Amino acid sequence: MLKLGEKGAIPQNDNETYAIAPHIPCGIVTPDLLRKIADVSEKYNAKAIKLTGATRMAIVGLKEEDIDNAWEDLGLAKGAAVGLCVRSIRACPGTTFCKLGKQDALGIGMKIDEKYHAFKLPGKFKMAVSGCKLSCSESWVRDIGLIGFKDGWTITIGGNVGMLPRIGKELVTGLDDDQVMTAVDKVIQFYSENAKKGERMGKMIERIGLEPFRQAL
Repeated sequence: MLKLGEKGAIPQNDNETYAIAPHIPCGIVTPDLLRKIADVSEKYNAKAIKLTGATRMAIVGLKEEDIDNAWEDLGLAKGAAVGLCVRSIRACPGTTFCKLGKQDALGIGMKIDEKYHAFKLPGKFKMAVSGCKLSCSESWVRDIGLIGFKDGWTITIGGNVGMLPRIGKELVTGLDDDQVMTAVDKVIQFYSENAKKGERMGKMIERIGLEPFRQAL
């Protein structure tokens, strides 16, 4: 059996097959990409194609001997589905497609994904970008959440789901696109330099408080 995450493959509960989850930035797909995923799934007799909570498409039920060939046929980067790193960025349609959007969630989400996807950090790290206060990308329950308002971006930090769910803390408001990217960089840098191994952002805030993050900005 492969180790968890080796070759970008995740063992399944039958202890015989694996799932692979190609990286799909912010969940935006093309018809050609859908056809490619369908063709590879059919070629290697996958049991299912699962839309994941992180806006990936997991090809489920592959045999170990088919994993390398499936990745080669896909020609796509591996999604950061496990490990102590930044996972795929969630983003709503924002002003690109949604009439309720106040800020460009997809544009900012793509920039953050390009810079930070799979970036190694002390703990598992999730980010989400929502173009309005409805927070469809669930920004309030991510390590870093961005929420768009008419006057700019609000950043929340320290949220997570799981056995002990947390609502994020509001860190700063009214940022433009350049300012929000700079703020995200500074928050991640501070977390990287000060978090304990395996410590999520929310636990870190419980340990040291919110003020050190504000000072880091």
